[in-house]
Amino acid sequence: MEFAAYIAIAVVAVCFLALMFTRFAPDLILMGGVTTLLVFGVLNPEEALSGFSNQGMITVALLFIVAQGLSQTGGAAWLAGSLLGHPSRIGLAQLRLMLPVAALSSVVNNTPVVAMMIPAVLDWAKRHKFAVSQLMMPLSYAAIIGGACTLIGTSTNLVVDGMLREYYQASGDQQLYQLGIFDLAWVGLPCVFVVFVYVYFFSPLLLPKGHREEKQQFGDTRQYTVEMLVELDSPLIGKTVEQAGLRSLPGVFLIEIQRSGHLITAVGPAQRLYEDDRLIFAGNVESVVDLQKMRGLRPADDQIFKLDTERSQRHLVEVVISNSFPQVGKTVKEGRFRSTYGAAIIAVAREGQRIKGRIGDIIIKPGDTLLIEAGRSFERQQRYVRDFLLVRKIDDYSPVSHERMGIALTIFAAMIVAAASGLLSMLEAAMLAAGAMVFFRCTRAEEARRSIDWSVLVVIGASIALGQALDKTGAAMAIAQSFIDLVGDSPRAALVMLFLITAGFSAMISNVAAAVLLFPFAVAISNELGVSLVPMAITLMIAASASFSTPIGYQTNLMVYGPGEYRFSDFLKMGLPLTLLVGVTTVMLIPMVWSF
Repeated sequence: MEFAAYIAIAVVAVCFLALMFTRFAPDLILMGGVTTLLVFGVLNPEEALSGFSNQGMITVALLFIVAQGLSQTGGAAWLAGSLLGHPSRIGLAQLRLMLPVAALSSVVNNTPVVAMMIPAVLDWAKRHKFAVSQLMMPLSYAAIIGGACTLIGTSTNLVVDGMLREYYQASGDQQLYQLGIFDLAWVGLPCVFVVFVYVYFFSPLLLPKGHREEKQQFGDTRQYTVEMLVELDSPLIGKTVEQAGLRSLPGVFLIEIQRSGHLITAVGPAQRLYEDDRLIFAGNVESVVDLQKMRGLRPADDQIFKLDTERSQRHLVEVVISNSFPQVGKTVKEGRFRSTYGAAIIAVAREGQRIKGRIGDIIIKPGDTLLIEAGRSFERQQRYVRDFLLVRKIDDYSPVSHERMGIALTIFAAMIVAAASGLLSMLEAAMLAAGAMVFFRCTRAEEARRSIDWSVLVVIGASIALGQALDKTGAAMAIAQSFIDLVGDSPRAALVMLFLITAGFSAMISNVAAAVLLFPFAVAISNELGVSLVPMAITLMIAASASFSTPIGYQTNLMVYGPGEYRFSDFLKMGLPLTLLVGVTTVMLIPMVWSF
């Protein structure tokens, strides 16, 4: 190997060690590696930056905007509720999540499937008090292995299939190779079963439990009182409190229901909900914010802003009432807060106490904390006004436009169909979908920009550059050759070695690049041993998709890395044994289906 190849191997090795044993951000580590290769002349500027113009990276960026549109219209939450239901245990929750994701990923690109599910799973896990770290990695794994079940499930399968057809066409034996769309299911479905069983039994032991509940336990102890109204045509009408998902909400408790002048206290799980029911909740500020996003409920105060187009330009702010507040001693309804300050009172908290009764009947006192819905200039205008002691914006709140949920779901479905049918490329479909989300006001342009996780995009771009360095310098070829020399004359041993090398490379470089790089080796092995190339190519397809052991090997792993609150070592602990199990399953089954 040349000196540049040794530098490339050393830099990649140092990056992997830093990812495993330090707490530095992955984007900083990988960009440090790319910078080193650039300074030493291993990569030129065009090669170092080529990953940032990669179609896959741009597609992921656009899918963040599509996912934001689904989330802000309630489409993501609706999909989560429809697909995931109300399982009682984390194992059942994982299976409810993985089954539809794997099925969908077998026929469409798995990246938009994961992009759609991430916000839905985050919200769903929070409502059901599940650690999100127990769900994000299974989500990615299900998408990855689902794509291995069909020829069209991943771009890797299509690329290898194309190279295989060209090989047989050049040799004049094209009739010997006819791989149907669903033929890979002979190996793919058993691998799906292995992944599901492994996740069900071992994820509680190997995945982090998360710290969300601890954060809530030591968080804000103020008890807000909030009143919500069951809207006309609400999907909650006729459901019991438990069926509506209002029984075990984290951090908030349903105190009572006011119905046609009657008060229902000690609300039980079997109590049914009806139109115009006023639901009185008590809970912390984060939980009150979550209530504002529930489909079929709206703040019940008569002064609330009715027009959704107006609400979309507003946010939530906390204010503490001072002694000089002019409406002290008056009820919320009498205070005419909206006409005076251009804002509406959503909830009230008082010295950690639970205030009983309707919001409009609460008498305002000095020291009360109000959660208000206000225009975006309220915080700046009122920060130094003597009426309030403190003004604080709630950063993670934006009104949910449920009336546009159908539009957002239609846009997403059209994107999937256009990409799956070949009418448009995934990049083109994602660009149109992202633009449509903004154009039809499923999300605002400002929120679309904020939704993009730039650290994920940097990691993708830097990973592509590192993989290109291994390829350009011949380091990858030399490593592969040294392993393949150990095969001997055993076809099954050749399958084992080919799987291990391909899976190892796909953990460092893109799975498509790994498959393309190693296809010539598969051809050389089949010719040397005098066996069919088809089993080798199928092994290449499955192994390239078996990227479970690192977050940088597959785009969906990168997408769940941040939301799942993972470290690099979490992927190694969970993914390395799974890669080996899938490898054993693959090597055992392929010779039974495609003989040597």
